Amino acid sequence: MTDHAIEQEIQARGLTAPRITPADLQANIKECHYFTAQNGVQYADPFAAQYTDKSLDLLTFCVLVLKNGFTVTGESACASPENFDAEVGRKIARQNAEKKIWPLMGYALKQQLHDAK
Repeated sequence: MTDHAIEQEIQARGLTAPRITPADLQANIKECHYFTAQNGVQYADPFAAQYTDKSLDLLTFCVLVLKNGFTVTGESACASPENFDAEVGRKIARQNAEKKIWPLMGYALKQQLHDAK
């Protein structure tokens, strides 16, 4: 079930207590950056890049910078070079990064509710 489908079900059931919505999560993302492991190696040591394994091109990273400056990462690895598609890799890496934001925002909301008591 997608985040959107879950949100629709929550709304349909009339659950109105404070919660984190998919829109809240997206609004909390300030920046998004993508790179491959190969890009990272080339940046770290431009001379080493010519000797690295080509499979580093198949590992995609997504770094999300949240509004408070905290960062989360997601990654996507492709087993078969023939199936590699940069756009698909970026989408999967971002999805994996976004999954890490839910518990962070949930914790922050729970703390706010606790402090308000």
